[in-house]
Amino acid sequence: MKSASLFLSLFLIGCGQKEVKRMEVEKKVCMIVASRDFRDEEFTEPKKIFEAAKIKVVVASSRLSPSKGYFGAIANPEILVENVKADEFDAIVFIGGSGAQEYFNNLSALKVAKDAFEKGKIVAAICIAPSILANAGVLSGKRATSFSSEKGNLIKKGSIFTGVDVEVDGKIVTAEGPSAAEKFAKTILSLLSK
Repeated sequence: MKSASLFLSLFLIGCGQKEVKRMEVEKKVCMIVASRDFRDEEFTEPKKIFEAAKIKVVVASSRLSPSKGYFGAIANPEILVENVKADEFDAIVFIGGSGAQEYFNNLSALKVAKDAFEKGKIVAAICIAPSILANAGVLSGKRATSFSSEKGNLIKKGSIFTGVDVEVDGKIVTAEGPSAAEKFAKTILSLLSK
């Protein structure tokens, strides 16, 4: 098959025509969930929306065994957070729920957030997870929102806290909680399509 394709290319070039290839670049999103007690809707709703838009979703966590959400949803991590490379993704999305606290001071998670931000990737977090971004230094001087329990930390780390459902500042998307999961996902999707 390769030789036929090469022959066709050489034939077209030989005839003075350039081979035109249309290739759609597949978008990839890394969704980072806690090893337990992530917030179900904040994971399942965005994942469903991304996949419906033909976006490749890779789930990461601090361990590779199935992760159980607060209400019983199951996430099957494919990669450890420590092995996530921002270069390989168009967006990094941190999922909230009480379990997300495990990443507040996790050096690997903080590095992923910071690297993604510095490389111009979309960086997103919902519920309490915006504190991960704040602790990584990503939200300093940026408009952001989160679950009310994290407001103080975001402000302390230099964020301009807005308290709205979903906030966008450049390529940073933050959301306040489960009721904003669909809007959060659609906002990320909109940025991915630009």
